[in-house]
Amino acid sequence: MSKIKTAMILAAGRGVRMRELTDTKPKPLIEVCQKPIIHYIVEKMQVHPINKIVVNTCYKGDMIKTALADYDNIVFSDEETALETGGGVKKALPLLQDEVFFVSNADPVWLDNSTSVFQQLEDSWNPDETDILLALIPTQNAKGDVKDGNYFIENNKPRRQRVGEKNIPYLFMGIQIIHSRIFKNVTNTVFSLRDLYDEAERNNRLGYIIFDGKWYHVGTPEALQQTETDLTRDFECLPH
Repeated sequence: MSKIKTAMILAAGRGVRMRELTDTKPKPLIEVCQKPIIHYIVEKMQVHPINKIVVNTCYKGDMIKTALADYDNIVFSDEETALETGGGVKKALPLLQDEVFFVSNADPVWLDNSTSVFQQLEDSWNPDETDILLALIPTQNAKGDVKDGNYFIENNKPRRQRVGEKNIPYLFMGIQIIHSRIFKNVTNTVFSLRDLYDEAERNNRLGYIIFDGKWYHVGTPEALQQTETDLTRDFECLPH
């Protein structure tokens, strides 16, 4: 049974690497198999189930609100200028309310195996030992806009890649559990969540799971085409 009932989807960015595809719509509304990416994410969150979803908006935010109008458990955190991932979550804390919540990027499509990624995260979550719990995937199971991994596992803890390192075995999926206390001493308003991952890593408070499904990073037009081709061929375009 789900205990973590709140989640946030980071949907404020434009997605410039999508080029002309985001001239007329924000990246979360790019369609994979005739469905906006953000709809896949929301539906997976509802199945978990998550009762409250906060979506931050900036670029063409009204379009995102219209696309999600039929969902009654979504609230929006509007940003006049994009605050990056960390700043977006920090601004949304009054809406999130709960101490612990899921956070997902708005550009992955993934296929759960026997257990959903949210359940895998929740089953591994231990707030006494961890402030942030990342979902990692072996690079060979990551498709789409993927150049290399970004995490090693050392002494059963994730360590982010250092400059010059290659052949990195795991990639962060853009899905995680965060405890709000990690923001306690943060004074910046515009910053990346990666800064908090690094802080948690230094303090031995960064945890991980290894996701056993498939994951597509839909970050470029080429990745979008590959994702649709793979899903149509292997899964009849019905991710679950």
